[in-house]
Amino acid sequence: MLYTKSVHSNPEAKDGLRILAARFRGRGLSADRYDVWMANLAPSEKLLRAFLAEEISWAVFSKSYKQQLFADAALDSENRTIRNHGQKFTLRLLKHLSQAGNVTVMCHCPEDTTQCHRFLLKSVVESKKV
Repeated sequence: MLYTKSVHSNPEAKDGLRILAARFRGRGLSADRYDVWMANLAPSEKLLRAFLAEEISWAVFSKSYKQQLFADAALDSENRTIRNHGQKFTLRLLKHLSQAGNVTVMCHCPEDTTQCHRFLLKSVVESKKV
């Protein structure tokens, strides 16, 4: 099962593998708050800053973040056979892990927020695109 929560929320036994999907680890955040830090699953710094500064809407942020997840990596241009296609392999891994056990994707947003990339990430992982 795939869950989402704030990294600042209390850990629970049902969390399973706790993945911090944030570009920044967070000053003063203890490493025992998560099992794995995967900054590559977070929105780019530029996109995140534009959204936090209210320079772009949630709709624009959502669309851009999903595009970033599937954007070809720079290395792909040098590989003729196998290409990463952005985070597709990582997204498939998350899907597989969450089908085998509990996985919790976390970020720094408060627990009660509704506009957070962790929800978008969850929907992408659970979609048929991955």
